[in-house]
Amino acid sequence: MSNDDNGNQDGAGLDDWGAAMAEQAQAEAAQGQSIDLDELRDDSVKLDNPSLDVILDIPVKLSMEVGRSDISIRNLLQLNQGSVVELDRVAGEPLDVLVNGTLIAHGEVVVVNDRYGIRLTDVISPQERIDKLR
Repeated sequence: MSNDDNGNQDGAGLDDWGAAMAEQAQAEAAQGQSIDLDELRDDSVKLDNPSLDVILDIPVKLSMEVGRSDISIRNLLQLNQGSVVELDRVAGEPLDVLVNGTLIAHGEVVVVNDRYGIRLTDVISPQERIDKLR
């Protein structure tokens, strides 16, 4: 076996470290210590009246998804103009509206002043969105 910089044999240093961490955890459990998150608070930033105004200008990515398809790289490389890719949605089924990749609503395509848009038909409740994250 070789020695590391501290003179410990390979593997022995890891065992000592693990034993020390276990001993510390036992000591903290015996004393009933817990981590105090107040120590991490930054008091240099004063928020007398915290509100959503702080985050309202943060940009998010809004996207609409018509459907998805899994294809092999071979088939992907064979795609050219005029190729048709079958999606996993039935015609007329609502589109998914995603914010930063999270489903927030369903909707249907509309045309307004020669531009595409989406009319929201079903908005996912905040509680359902939180449940999906878990």
